[in-house]
Amino acid sequence: MPRAVEARPRDTRGYPVPAITPWEGEQPQFALTDYHRSAECARKRLCSVCNEAMPQGPVWRVVGAAESSAIGEALAAGRPYRNLAPTLEGPGHRACMLYASMVCPYLARPNARRGLAAAQPDEMTEHVVRGAVRGAMGAVVGFGEYEFAITKSQVMFRFLDVVEFLPHDTADAHLEELRAELARAGR
Repeated sequence: MPRAVEARPRDTRGYPVPAITPWEGEQPQFALTDYHRSAECARKRLCSVCNEAMPQGPVWRVVGAAESSAIGEALAAGRPYRNLAPTLEGPGHRACMLYASMVCPYLARPNARRGLAAAQPDEMTEHVVRGAVRGAMGAVVGFGEYEFAITKSQVMFRFLDVVEFLPHDTADAHLEELRAELARAGR
């Protein structure tokens, strides 16, 4: 576990709660994103998992089946990849996203289903509905940079210039990569 994630608040089971996860009383709402926390992470270039500053340069995020497939196809064909559709998922450190891809049940397994529904599903959040399946392949992807927009109701991100593509069926495929990243960080 990355040191900064280890320092995060925990739920009643002892699981660390990501920076952008909203709370309802004493219970974190893992399948949802807190607007204010997400906006703060975007403005201050903070990791959406650990809430610590990300240095200039690449950022990472975990993507689901459709985006993983599109990135893989573009890279295999020698084409640049740029998804112009915004996402609600913010960026993070490489180690934090590798870790998240393995411990978040929805991100880690292709047959995992969302447990909670989005508060008010729309075209950007309809994939966050109860029972939605992640799909066959996911990936941890490094991007050269990101851009964001903050509206009255959402924080939206777009990611530019793929610098690393680590696909997975089950995320335990990233265990050695995470161990190496933590060793580089002196963990």
